[in-house]
Amino acid sequence: MKPVPADPVQAAEQWFLQHGLTYFVPEQRAHVRQALKPSRVVTFLLVVAVLATGAGGLVAWLADQVALGPATLATLLLLAAVWYAMDRLHAAPIVTWALSRTFGSLRTLLPMTTRALPLLLLFITFLFINTEVWQVGSNLSPGTLWLTVMLFVVLAVGFLLVRLPEEVDRTDDDVTDRLLLDACRGTPLEGACRELVEDPDADPAAHAEVTGYERWNLVIVLMIVQSVQVLLVTLSVFVFLMVFGSLIMTQPVMDAWLTSPTHSVPHVSSVSVALLQVATFLSAFSGLYLTVSTVTDETYREQFFGSVLREMERAVGVRAIYLAVRNRPVAS
Repeated sequence: MKPVPADPVQAAEQWFLQHGLTYFVPEQRAHVRQALKPSRVVTFLLVVAVLATGAGGLVAWLADQVALGPATLATLLLLAAVWYAMDRLHAAPIVTWALSRTFGSLRTLLPMTTRALPLLLLFITFLFINTEVWQVGSNLSPGTLWLTVMLFVVLAVGFLLVRLPEEVDRTDDDVTDRLLLDACRGTPLEGACRELVEDPDADPAAHAEVTGYERWNLVIVLMIVQSVQVLLVTLSVFVFLMVFGSLIMTQPVMDAWLTSPTHSVPHVSSVSVALLQVATFLSAFSGLYLTVSTVTDETYREQFFGSVLREMERAVGVRAIYLAVRNRPVAS
């Protein structure tokens, strides 16, 4: 374990790095600005686009399915963007902390699931036993199905990128002395926080507003936590649909509903390809539906964001004291 620096500013920066707040450190923000220069980003995107286009065309030609071309292209572009963010934009510590925070609180998944699943399963089950959904889902090629799933993912991420900054803005709007003291308890800035709060001439809460890269740091943490939780619930829906479908969707029913014969999944004779495709399609759709609900519905919002919002309040409070200490004039 690294020794804690005597300088409270350096100790606070080390604390930020250990808690997934990479962009709260000025040196890290400078590196990110360099990596986001248009010349570097455009060059990287052009190289990736050329390679991904070639790979997509090759996969589509080998599989003799045109839809696999754009599906492969989109997947490789997404993977390249994730790699660039993790490596060049120093997002790896942010993602690591957010994932450890999420999986460390898996005990809360059951309460969240019991709240989110009942209404969701009623809605999805109604669609699942619908003839038109089976006709659409079973006729999707693997490439088209994957593109559809990615479309749902992009829509969900886009919705989160619009709404999650509002959560950050709510957090830094009402920062009080009590919140600052609670946030800094057990951190390297606990003593400095007490001094600043007791100083009538100091106003550490004036530094509470989070903007720029630091604001996006908190948004990324919220997005990862939210995405993992939604993914776990979506996987639960997928398992339910596979079990439920294998029980009720008998071969005579599928023969009556589907316009073309269906086949079993290789090595799993009890599961048809149509069931797998329809379950995947509806599970992805349920993930999009749940993503929207967890941000717009107050009950879901408290269940999915309650603990991480408290962590965010702590980050905002520690950052306010950190900036107040950095900006405090040094006695000669």
